[in-house]
Amino acid sequence: MTRAADVVATVGGVGRLPWAPGTWGSLVAIPLAWGLHWAGGIVLLIAATLVVFALGYWASKTYLAGRSEDPAEIVIDEVVGMMIALLPLSGGLTHAGVEPHIFPWPGWVGGFLMFRFFDIVKPPPVRWADRPGPLGVMLDDVVAGVLAGAIMLVAAGISHGWF
Repeated sequence: MTRAADVVATVGGVGRLPWAPGTWGSLVAIPLAWGLHWAGGIVLLIAATLVVFALGYWASKTYLAGRSEDPAEIVIDEVVGMMIALLPLSGGLTHAGVEPHIFPWPGWVGGFLMFRFFDIVKPPPVRWADRPGPLGVMLDDVVAGVLAGAIMLVAAGISHGWF
């Protein structure tokens, strides 16, 4: 394993924090996603999500080096999952023309709670993606992020009277 893979996989050591490293990794993603949204809206957040996924896959592959289990200290997958969960919020804010410095905390907190729920409980689509190896490490959190984002989209639609 290289030092760079360790830094990326553990998100600078965040994955080594005691108690619930996945939660810490997910929390790191909130200011990251908000900063990306602020700097470039939904387009920059999508581009960064793709880059972080690719880096996360590489780092997970290097970090695992022949092992198949998903060690708790790998949390780059939680960062990607959270970024995906927050894409609908960023898209809605961008579409509505909301000033990027505004932090509508219910949406950011809701995205975090929904993502953590799906990541911890692992209902069938998430569980199906949870496979040995680097792709499995990344994909279960991608699916959890998609589900969390979908729930947040429905919640926003109800909250804003779209349906």
